[in-house]
Amino acid sequence: MAEDKKKRFTKRSLPPHVRLAVEAALARKAEDLCVLDLRELSSFTDFFLIGHGNSSRQNLAVAEAVEAALKPAGLRPLSVEGRESAEWVLLDYGSLVVHVFSRAARDHYGLESLWGDAPRLDF
Repeated sequence: MAEDKKKRFTKRSLPPHVRLAVEAALARKAEDLCVLDLRELSSFTDFFLIGHGNSSRQNLAVAEAVEAALKPAGLRPLSVEGRESAEWVLLDYGSLVVHVFSRAARDHYGLESLWGDAPRLDF
């Protein structure tokens, strides 16, 4: 059964808003971008989009690009955290939580390890 879940979680099967967020982050050169499928593991969100930039300026640009890409679809973040220092910018869309880290913060918090059981797609 777990094997079926992994098979169904493909780049093609991503919900449109998650795909838009991925494309926006990639357009701003977010590095080591991945999507974790938390639908079977979490009650607070369905997907994490995790990436990092090489500067706080780039992290902010990635977060702003994701916001701009989702806005025409009528999606606005329920909350935004970390814009000031941009070491870890978090955009909470309910079913999608976007994490844009500095490389150091990403290594420190290790979200991918914390959610190691989640099916993962890398971009």
